Amino acid sequence: MGIETEIAERLARARERLAEYVIAETTILKGAQQYSIGSRTLTRADLQYIKDTIKDLEDEIIKLKDNGRIRLVRVVPRDT
Repeated sequence: MGIETEIAERLARARERLAEYVIAETTILKGAQQYSIGSRTLTRADLQYIKDTIKDLEDEIIKLKDNGRIRLVRVVPRDT
């Protein structure tokens, strides 16, 4: 398997995971984070963890799209 194929597969998995985490975040924001039945309470997920993971996945996707390279931009001021 070539490096391009591996990167493409990792990118696809990261995008799939990101989509699932965005759905989870939306579900939590709509009020489905916690519910009670009788005296028992169930908390499904931690919103901050979900938000942190979304940020991490977005960063990973950006890196993978650039094939793992870090882009540097240099600005040179000039007098006109």
